[in-house]
Amino acid sequence: MTSKNNLLVELFVEELPPKALKKLGDAFASVLRDQLMAQGLADAGAVLTAYASPRRLAAHLTNVLAQAADRAVSQKLMPVTVGLDASGSATPALLKRLAALGADASVVPGLRRAMDGKAEALFFESTARGATLAEGLQKALAESIAKLPIPKVMSYQLEAGSELPGWSSVSFVRPAHGLVALHGDTVVPVEALGLQAGRETQGHRFEAQVDPIVLRNANSYAVQLADEGAVIAGFEARRLEIARQLAEAALSVGAGSQPIDDDALLDEVTALVERPNVLVCEFEREFLDVPQECLILTMKANQKYFPLLDAAGRLTHKFLVVSNIRPDDASAVVGGNERVVRPRLADAKFFFDQDRKKSLASRVESLAKVVYHNKLGTQGERVQRVMRIAHNIGEQLGAAASDITLAPHAVQAAQLAKADLVTDMVGEFPELQGTMGRYYALHDGLGPVVADAIEDHYKPRFAGDALPRSAVGIVVALADKLETLVGMFGIGNLPTGDRDPFALRRHALGVVRMLIERSLPLQLHALTRGAFAVFPPGLLEDRSVDLDEFLIERLKSYFKDEGYSAIEIEAAVHVRELGAWSTIPKRLDAVRAFASLPEAAALAAANKRIGNILKKSPEADAHVSELLLKEPAEKALHAAMLQIVPVADVQFDAGNYTASLRTLAALRGPVDAFFDEVMVNAEQVDLRLNRLGLLMLLHAAMNRVAQLERLAS
Repeated sequence: MTSKNNLLVELFVEELPPKALKKLGDAFASVLRDQLMAQGLADAGAVLTAYASPRRLAAHLTNVLAQAADRAVSQKLMPVTVGLDASGSATPALLKRLAALGADASVVPGLRRAMDGKAEALFFESTARGATLAEGLQKALAESIAKLPIPKVMSYQLEAGSELPGWSSVSFVRPAHGLVALHGDTVVPVEALGLQAGRETQGHRFEAQVDPIVLRNANSYAVQLADEGAVIAGFEARRLEIARQLAEAALSVGAGSQPIDDDALLDEVTALVERPNVLVCEFEREFLDVPQECLILTMKANQKYFPLLDAAGRLTHKFLVVSNIRPDDASAVVGGNERVVRPRLADAKFFFDQDRKKSLASRVESLAKVVYHNKLGTQGERVQRVMRIAHNIGEQLGAAASDITLAPHAVQAAQLAKADLVTDMVGEFPELQGTMGRYYALHDGLGPVVADAIEDHYKPRFAGDALPRSAVGIVVALADKLETLVGMFGIGNLPTGDRDPFALRRHALGVVRMLIERSLPLQLHALTRGAFAVFPPGLLEDRSVDLDEFLIERLKSYFKDEGYSAIEIEAAVHVRELGAWSTIPKRLDAVRAFASLPEAAALAAANKRIGNILKKSPEADAHVSELLLKEPAEKALHAAMLQIVPVADVQFDAGNYTASLRTLAALRGPVDAFFDEVMVNAEQVDLRLNRLGLLMLLHAAMNRVAQLERLAS
């Protein structure tokens, strides 16, 4: 049996793109493992460890074979009738095929004969030699490099003295300078990107104790890099160390201090340093007069700093820096970072002071010069449309809540919602749109109702984000998202596959969440038609049906994520008179409760049967004459309906859908007896129409809460 040992492969490169590092490291290691497993050099029990630092991608895999086991191979040659003549001798076609496989006529008697579909075929049995590790790793390494999710490829010339001529170029994410491949303590002779594998790598650019580092074996990689190279090779290990140091440094500043919680920033910083060292810095307190969102964003986005918050979540004048060096005296590093951040904060203060010299209202006119979309006009035109939609929705909700101020406040907020797009601060930091609008609205003397709505109209910005905090914010957010959806659908900019450049799925989910989670008494059909109506005639194609279906699909996805089954959702959503979507959660709960009743299966099957009957009976009319009720079973069903359906309807009208379906469940006995004893399609026309009318009334009553036939198996 061939020997097993642990394998280490490392690509040593120039600084990799930080936002892609973790994905690159995971992909490099996982593809390498999968390729070795596919060739029989590793099994499913092999433990993979991925390493990724700014200057290296590496993988450590346990129990890798020096050579894969030989394997039996069965190759179909051709049908027997083609390969053998009447006397059983090989035909020229068979001999030619065997020759291509390195065999001759001597193997013909040993060929296996087996059925292949309807014909008998000849099969050549042979043994394939297992791949050596050098062969298998070469293939795996090439595949791993080829499949890296590289954000942008660069080409560079190979160094002089490499295997390929110096003028040859290679394409990779960054220039590669070293390749390590160790099976135990043995170098595996492979090559990649013009590099020959060895056992030497490099540590930290400035603080390595040894250069180069000569790796003893595959298992010593992480330890030697840490001890001799001053490098924490593992991405997760480095991330945990940074998080630990951040918490420790925050505690040293004072009880309750905490670094801002930002996983994306932590990942990016982890990808920027090999030997993290967290230091405490500070800036002048006067900058705290600027909205903290501005200061936090400039420190995070431009400098990759971690702002420090106090126990109440307010920004302090201190921040944390993750340095890549550990000098004995860190004062120069601290001072340098403090000098660097000061101009950034000064710029933010300047923008804030300048922007407040003009009111938001005075900026609205400038939106007429800002192009929104070449087919949909300017931001100014868009604002007018959003104002009209907001007015219509505000009128409806205001009437329902007896709030005459809702519509005027919503229209005012909609008018000012995009005005901060033409401020200096948002021009520098687009991420602050809405946020700065709120600050400037408050500075202009507008109340918090309008100011909060200006900020909140972008919400929810992402999955799990909070909804607008007030009714005015809800109205403006709905209007803004509906205008976007209607406009983009109307000019044919629909999402396709993974492409959704205008985030229409996110906008649609936002509409769904607001309608459901805020229990708004609004109908989808009326909302979309009302939004289409505010656009100039002829500007858009009428894709209202497509948009409704798009929103309904987002609705289904929303409830699926809430834990409801596809059958429950289909039953609750596809009812003839759905009305406001705010009723759907209670409908779903009612469907789930009904499905647990012993009568549920029979009634669902009966509803499906009734539906099929009525589809084939267009002449049916929802009317019953008691004089034409002849059979005892149909009389009993009619009597039961007269007693039970009014009670269920009262419960339905009161919004008690679960009780309504439970009440209707009492019809199971009469319904079963009706189908057992009554011929619906009677030859006598008046009897047939009367029975169809009875079934129509029953079907309508049973399917007000949900389409019960969808529960039938």
